[in-house]
Amino acid sequence: MKKLNVFVFMFSLLFASFSLAQADNVRALMMALDDEYKARAIYSRVLDDFGRVRPFSKIIYSEQRHIDALIPFFAKYGVDVPDDSYYGRVPGYDSIQQACEVAIIGEMANAELYNKIFELADDPDLIAVFENLQWVSQNRHLPAFQRCAE
Repeated sequence: MKKLNVFVFMFSLLFASFSLAQADNVRALMMALDDEYKARAIYSRVLDDFGRVRPFSKIIYSEQRHIDALIPFFAKYGVDVPDDSYYGRVPGYDSIQQACEVAIIGEMANAELYNKIFELADDPDLIAVFENLQWVSQNRHLPAFQRCAE
């Protein structure tokens, strides 16, 4: 009986650690998707207000690809994909210059967010996607918005 209790205890610890790891991956995934939804909504608003201006007209497609890269992980973890709560609810800007300055702040915050997310995740496939999204944000989007703001 004592061996059985030890086995049950060890199994419950193993199950708890697996659940905790999955919960952390899900939390990281939710945080990443939320940030990508927000960026897409902001860039969409800029396009609605100012027309097809660069770099927003190019980067909005990239934001959609970021979202598309995250979506399969929701099925993997058995979690419903949350709705986009930002679309149509973000403020407009007075100028493209101002929108670019705000986008710079957003892309810099995105890098910091991914640094926090990396601490939560332990799924190598998910981490690889996060690394790619962070890299694109810092090495493609941020410089494009910096050029726009100059």
